[in-house]
Amino acid sequence: MRIRYFQDTDTLHIEFRPAAVAETRDLDEDTLLDIDGEGSICGITVEHASARAEIPKFSYEQTAA
Repeated sequence: MRIRYFQDTDTLHIEFRPAAVAETRDLDEDTLLDIDGEGSICGITVEHASARAEIPKFSYEQTAA
């Protein structure tokens, strides 16, 4: 998984796995879902990310199943 924040456009992109994007769907006005050829979500793009998420306070935690 790769998470990238583009400060110049205030855009957050979360790539769950590298895959060729077959379709991009609008989830809402500022959220796009990237779908692969098998219909699985491979990425999410969030526009106006600083207003919709606490970008500077981002943390990541992996927990055991």
